[in-house]
Amino acid sequence: MKLLGAALAIATLVAAVSSASAQTAGQALPSAANPVREITKIAGEVYRFRNNNHYSIFIVTSDGIITTDPINKSTAEWLKGELKTRFPDKAVKYMVYSHDHADHISGGEVFADTAVVVAHANARTVIVGEKRPTAVPTVTFTERLDIDLGGTKLELHYVGRNHSNNSIVMRLPAEKLIFAVDFIPVNSLGFRDWPDAYLEEWIDSLKRVEAMEFDILAPGHGALGDKKNVTAFRGYMEDLRNQVLAAVRAGKTLEETKALVDISKYKDWGGFQQMGALNVEGMYRLVSANRRPN
Repeated sequence: MKLLGAALAIATLVAAVSSASAQTAGQALPSAANPVREITKIAGEVYRFRNNNHYSIFIVTSDGIITTDPINKSTAEWLKGELKTRFPDKAVKYMVYSHDHADHISGGEVFADTAVVVAHANARTVIVGEKRPTAVPTVTFTERLDIDLGGTKLELHYVGRNHSNNSIVMRLPAEKLIFAVDFIPVNSLGFRDWPDAYLEEWIDSLKRVEAMEFDILAPGHGALGDKKNVTAFRGYMEDLRNQVLAAVRAGKTLEETKALVDISKYKDWGGFQQMGALNVEGMYRLVSANRRPN
């Protein structure tokens, strides 16, 4: 399925999120009321915008702008103002959601005057069913959709269920860049106890991303990465799964499993102290739920 560049509609997103970063002298910690926001160029005319620890991208073309997850309404309003100032002759033509989770796709209604909202078909179902505080996608797809705007091509790939049943990878072939949210952390452990996770399919989806051609990985949180980070995170998931599965097969309790599992080689990754035990707990739940003993 292919979309050609001059469609108009609405683009939506609302939800708030803030991160805790180090406090500097005389400065308040970043928060929803005092967010850290910035725009940086990644490659070509691809830019990354930030609200505390949430990141999205937008692409500037000769015929307009393609933007992605607006994060929350306040961030979307700020971004809209920035885009008008920096690119006064360019409207936002497309708004693409990475997946259905509200902390990334809230606030898109801010761009409703010009943008077509695009998402995976499964995301639309969840957005409607959960009454997400955002615009309902007007264009959906199941496997692959390309957006061509002003000579820029953005590929949208569904690589299977992972962190949700509707997460997509956005690939810019000319810039050799992908944008993927939440299911490929860069040098970081998984989120809490793997909520909304499809374990084996997640690992398979990472393999599909590894098969893509790209040099830059722009995640939804944290620093930029590359293909090595995809491989590293898949390795972590497989390592953790295998250790937990061995413990479960040996009849170990959750507490015994937490004591046995060794993920110390990832101690330098983000979230190790906060998420390590939770990752084991969640993996124990997932492995147990999907295992059929004799």
